[in-house]
Amino acid sequence: MHHFASGAKRNYYGKGDVVAYRLQRDGRVAEGQSPVFGANVTILIYGDAFWPTYSTGDNTGLVATDSMKNFVQRETLAYTGTGLESYARFLAEKFLATYPQTEGVQIEAVEIPYAEIPDSKVAFAPAGPERATVRLELQRNNHEFGMVEVCSGIRGFKLLRLGGSAFTGFVRDQYTTLPEIKNRPLHMWLDLEWSYVDSEAAFHGGVTARVRAKVHEIFNGFESGSIQEIIYKIGMAVLEQIPGIAEVRLEANNRTWDAVVEVGQEVGVYTEARPPFGCLGLTLHR
Repeated sequence: MHHFASGAKRNYYGKGDVVAYRLQRDGRVAEGQSPVFGANVTILIYGDAFWPTYSTGDNTGLVATDSMKNFVQRETLAYTGTGLESYARFLAEKFLATYPQTEGVQIEAVEIPYAEIPDSKVAFAPAGPERATVRLELQRNNHEFGMVEVCSGIRGFKLLRLGGSAFTGFVRDQYTTLPEIKNRPLHMWLDLEWSYVDSEAAFHGGVTARVRAKVHEIFNGFESGSIQEIIYKIGMAVLEQIPGIAEVRLEANNRTWDAVVEVGQEVGVYTEARPPFGCLGLTLHR
């Protein structure tokens, strides 16, 4: 089910899994920017003009979802930036300007990252696995467009630390079989989502790149007593060092690999963790 920051809608519709890649093939890109921009977009719109399609099958005024797909893909050529938030705002503003019967539009976009192969300017390979995300809702307000929500995130971190992670001192009773662990190789997945002190903060300062760097820095930087402590340290560092963020939400999975054979703490062979897995969440406010 889709949700809107502006509240529940009587009706909405749109197009999902719309993929577009914009390739700057002439080499004219700004310093630090990539010639490859890729995104997977979901566009949802709402308004009373579209209600007759539901109630009577009257499609007068209805924008076909196939046209919405074409709109996203073709207008990606007109977008000259690289920020996912600016891309979502560009599409939302252009759609409302093109179709005045639309009262509001929500754009969700997930980056499809490609990284330059070392020592090459023309060859790229998929990057990640983590991917930046944005969810943005824009509403028509007379002859202006008002920002209802802009929310960014990074999904799909897969982080491995060879040691320096403990888990001890937890409740032990008749249901406890887990041994206390003082120096485990930790494998965890992590998703983050954040909102801004004001909407304009989303479009300046390279926030997503700074959050990504902060996740790596904190995960590497200290010996932890739990995954809960790790995500707390990450969330606090994000709030303390990126002033444009008002709230950060984190969810981690404990995907620590199962040991097949170990020689002390020096070397071992491991396999993928079996389900079920631990799921840990945290929300921090400025």
